[in-house]
Amino acid sequence: MEETLVLKAEIRERVGTRYAAKERKDGRIPAVVYGHKQETVAVSLDEHSLVEGIHHGHRVFNVQIGNKNETMIIKEMQYDHLGRDIIHVDLMRVDVTETVRVAVPIELKGTAKGVHEGGVVEGHTDHLEIECKVTDIPETIVVWVKEIDVGDTLHAGDIELPSGVKLVSAPSTLLVTCSLVAAAKSTEELEEEIPAAPEVIGEAKEKVEEAEDGTSEESR
Repeated sequence: MEETLVLKAEIRERVGTRYAAKERKDGRIPAVVYGHKQETVAVSLDEHSLVEGIHHGHRVFNVQIGNKNETMIIKEMQYDHLGRDIIHVDLMRVDVTETVRVAVPIELKGTAKGVHEGGVVEGHTDHLEIECKVTDIPETIVVWVKEIDVGDTLHAGDIELPSGVKLVSAPSTLLVTCSLVAAAKSTEELEEEIPAAPEVIGEAKEKVEEAEDGTSEESR
């Protein structure tokens, strides 16, 4: 785990959708702090500092509220409807010696065998919930897919976790699949699939009558 990042938080005197929107407009992310049987506090964090910290793999933060510093982890993050920008954060107070449950991002690595046979690798979840000491929280959980062939799957219970880390998500949680992509059909194949136009009943009857008496409209 990297060195603890310091974040400066400001107490939010007013809460609610309108005030939260104003915080975000001012470049701050609304958050709540809870845990350790202390009161829940509504705060805001500098958006740039928080996002930069997350992108650099920080999971544990030293959050300063007024004159008090506390060790915290991000318990949950909410994103906008595009899944791009963070709009709210839940921070939980922790002790560096305690065991916690957290969601950690999954990182797929390697080129699957099945890709060379026309297969496509698809990820089915972007994180796993784990349990470990605060000081052992990994930045990501690496999932190697090199041995995945067409038709193979990987589940949470199949991967090896770092030392001291326990899986909390269900072992049956689907992580990765490799499947063939259906080839595009040619114009000739598509035309062959088009059903022939049905004969009109009246026309079919006339043809039968003509065949039976050997005459046509022109010869009558």
